[in-house]
Amino acid sequence: MAQCVRSTLTPSRTPQSFFTRTVSAKTQAFASVSFLRTLPEFKRYPKQCSVVMSCQGKDQRQQQLSLDDLVTSNRKGEVLGTIKDSLSNCLSDTNLLETVPGLKSRIKGKVRDIYDAGDYLVLITTDRLSAFDRNLASIPFKGQVLNETSLWWFNNTQHITPNAIVSSPDRNVVIAKKCSVFPIEFVVRGYVTGSTDTSLWTVYKKGVRNYCGNALSDGLVKNQKLPANILTPTTKAEDHDVPISPTEIVEGGFMTQAEFDEASLKALSLFEFGQRVAKEHGLILVDTKYEFGKSSDGSILLIDEIHTPDSSRYWLAGSYEERFRKGLEPENVDKEFLRLWFKENCNPYEDEVLPAAPAELVTELAWRYIFLYETITGSRIDILPTQEPIHDRISRNTSQALSSLRQL
Repeated sequence: MAQCVRSTLTPSRTPQSFFTRTVSAKTQAFASVSFLRTLPEFKRYPKQCSVVMSCQGKDQRQQQLSLDDLVTSNRKGEVLGTIKDSLSNCLSDTNLLETVPGLKSRIKGKVRDIYDAGDYLVLITTDRLSAFDRNLASIPFKGQVLNETSLWWFNNTQHITPNAIVSSPDRNVVIAKKCSVFPIEFVVRGYVTGSTDTSLWTVYKKGVRNYCGNALSDGLVKNQKLPANILTPTTKAEDHDVPISPTEIVEGGFMTQAEFDEASLKALSLFEFGQRVAKEHGLILVDTKYEFGKSSDGSILLIDEIHTPDSSRYWLAGSYEERFRKGLEPENVDKEFLRLWFKENCNPYEDEVLPAAPAELVTELAWRYIFLYETITGSRIDILPTQEPIHDRISRNTSQALSSLRQL
């Protein structure tokens, strides 16, 4: 029997309004509106010639990364000082309702704060680190890196799907089109791995051989590459993800068959493209998730984030095969080491007050986010120490951008 339980959410024949599924009905003010035909102030990143071919049209040699690149990189020495100087100037919370005219309401997510700006949404990516269903720490430049990572991918995947981004007036901010969000997360997997209740390895080792409509053969082992990428959708029930099959998605009224088919094709194409880019830069894109919304003209748009270290799992490609043969865990670039520290030093699920994350671990995680961005994009991220509070900068830049948009 397929290990895909029908969500306890009340299905609807129309998608939910943008980001409403993360909170209660009070967010229903985020209704669909007409879309802009132009993209003012959208920060455009130069397309990377190395994505598939070099600028001369010749095949590039795959970059080989090792753990040493992550630990002893000269670039790490360059940025550590700036990271340490910024430990006390993180963006842990926002309240633009008091500083930006015209904003109507705020939704506070695990990492992003979302503001209703009338015809638009303002999404602020904070420096909050979330795990165990709570905030663990604030990581310098994390919000900026996540935001700019998504922008790079949004810009470089427009040949696959349009997205909801209107502009990026600040390092931590995007202004987005309002649209109706499908209450489905399109999780795409290329490997048998993971440790959460819905991860592929967790359910596989329990004997499940049909997961979200995917037939799985016997004899697979942890961290093994799948014969082909698979889609394992989830939907939200209360505060946790619920696996769901394509048939249940359609029969439950979450999406029509045509909507699901189009979004599925987009998700698998985005993942394949992401794997190619990652491979050429010495990384493996192991799994990720995508979210989609529907515009007032019926177009299906990519929303939220794409291929960030928060939404995706990355391994170092150079050592994967050897470590897999030896039964060792792949070398990874993510926040797992900090999660493990909390599990070893407290009960992060039950303790009312958690210990403060050690500064050296916070600094290391900030570097890992920067490392992943710069490795994939081939460009250096602009992290400059500043005495100006980040919230003040964001408020000023957002106010100016919204003022310009309202004059269009």
